[in-house]
Amino acid sequence: MGSIFLTYVTEQMRTKRYAKRTIQSYVYWIKGFINFNNKKHPADCHDNEVEYFLSFLTNQLNVAPKTQALALNALVFLYREIIKKPLTLNLNFTKSKAQPQLPTVLTTTEIAKLLNNISANHALPCKLMYGSGLRLMEAVRLRIQDIDFDYLSVMIWHGKGGKHRRVTLAKELVAPLKQQISATKLLYQQDIRNGYYSGVWMPHALNRKYPFAAMEFGWHYLFGANRLSHDPESNKLRRHHIDETGLRKHVKQAAVASDIDKRVTCHTLRHSFATHLLQRGADIRTVQEQLGHSDLRTTQIYTHVLEHGANGVRSPLSDLM
Repeated sequence: MGSIFLTYVTEQMRTKRYAKRTIQSYVYWIKGFINFNNKKHPADCHDNEVEYFLSFLTNQLNVAPKTQALALNALVFLYREIIKKPLTLNLNFTKSKAQPQLPTVLTTTEIAKLLNNISANHALPCKLMYGSGLRLMEAVRLRIQDIDFDYLSVMIWHGKGGKHRRVTLAKELVAPLKQQISATKLLYQQDIRNGYYSGVWMPHALNRKYPFAAMEFGWHYLFGANRLSHDPESNKLRRHHIDETGLRKHVKQAAVASDIDKRVTCHTLRHSFATHLLQRGADIRTVQEQLGHSDLRTTQIYTHVLEHGANGVRSPLSDLM
């Protein structure tokens, strides 16, 4: 049986309309905090225990700064919203200074081999991740109406940081996308004949604004799951998007089949998109907009693989060889 306290935290977060993955992450770190304190109830802990835990993450586990920040956010939520005893603003703990890893980037030849070895059922979302620079969850959460064939673009709503953006769409994907939409429509027509079907999941604000949109075809996921399932929050029968875990697995399998001796993930396709755009002479500001980065310095990390070295610096050794 699961923890009653963690179940309560989960239900409170659902009530406050937190995203599913935010709930999973926060509960993971809250559970880790409780275990770190020998399962002492969080109500019996406060600033000191939180400081020790966050320092432990840095000193012993060597977590990345973003990981430590996520753990802190989870505990801030816990004490502000659940325990009702907010943490001190100036916590004293060892802050993570671990350097982020440079992104893995594939060559165009490796990308071609990888995409050729991905099964037909998973190839299209992978081509969108590479061809449009999408994150994994941005690809699987695409709705039918997010594809703009007239302007060869894809609309990304509520991406990382809650930002919206419009990205490029390769014209070579127009025909496969139209085929995918036709296949999705067959499932949709089958679903709406089911008297128990409650439509696609809608963000809460949109659900209030457009109460009938859940049954409209355009709002349905472009890559729908193979079977209907019950929404864990409302218990309504819906067709969710494809499982991102399966997509990750197929990308790794394709990398092995392609004999690519690099650590390949779905995000590698996005890294490669950005680097290849820069290699072709695209302006870094344009690449920044396509990726949805708030800070240009985040985009500049991709210059490390350009032909003339990081940031266009030519090595003096080249003059001697």
